[in-house]
Amino acid sequence: MAKKTSSINITPLHDRVIVKAAEAETKTAGGIIIPDTAKEKPQRGTVMAVGTGKKDEPMTVKAGDTVLYGKYAGTEINIEGQDLLIMRESDLLAII
Repeated sequence: MAKKTSSINITPLHDRVIVKAAEAETKTAGGIIIPDTAKEKPQRGTVMAVGTGKKDEPMTVKAGDTVLYGKYAGTEINIEGQDLLIMRESDLLAII
């Protein structure tokens, strides 16, 4: 059975996960404010919903996990006013 949080009403299929990207950094360690045009796309986020997995490969992440993913991983979607990413579990690099 698919696991999802109550904040979104969507269930990804098979080995896909829905991730809410973390906010981009607005200041450097030295206190310099980064303008919107220079901000890097975040590569960290929180898993919002998880599919059922493949027949012979169960899912290893669960809703609520904080994960790292590749810079160009996933497809951007907007659900219920939230900007989210949907990607395969294999696009995730690590659980932190």
